[in-house]
Amino acid sequence: MSDTDLVQLYSRRILALAADIPHSGKLDAPMASVKKRSPLCGSTVTVDLVVRDGRIAEFAQNVKACALGQSSASVLGRHVIGQDRATIQAARDALEAMLKSDGPTPPEPFEGLEVLRPAQDYKNRHASILLAWDATLAAFDEITGAAD
Repeated sequence: MSDTDLVQLYSRRILALAADIPHSGKLDAPMASVKKRSPLCGSTVTVDLVVRDGRIAEFAQNVKACALGQSSASVLGRHVIGQDRATIQAARDALEAMLKSDGPTPPEPFEGLEVLRPAQDYKNRHASILLAWDATLAAFDEITGAAD
């Protein structure tokens, strides 16, 4: 990877998002707490979740990931409260498609994920970028008793 590639990959916007992750920490009384780990890079994300009436009412995340994983978690954290499972799943799937097959930018309110488009060529970072989303969905499923 050249220095130019690194600069583009870790743009100022990505680093700014990574430095400001909303809902960092833990909830006092989560309905579910799920930790996900990327075996490729060792990044981890733990999500605590409370769901009421099918929507995320309380959310906390502990993110130990590269700047790309942190920025993805940051965008998620900014808009996660009030979302239902289908919206989170659709955004996660759109993010994966954007990374793997140059798909469209994820829909509102998660269009800020566009900043991660330069990571398409760095497949070893994709799992880290998706971790917060996968942990959130797994916590949602744990609460609702849904199967994988």
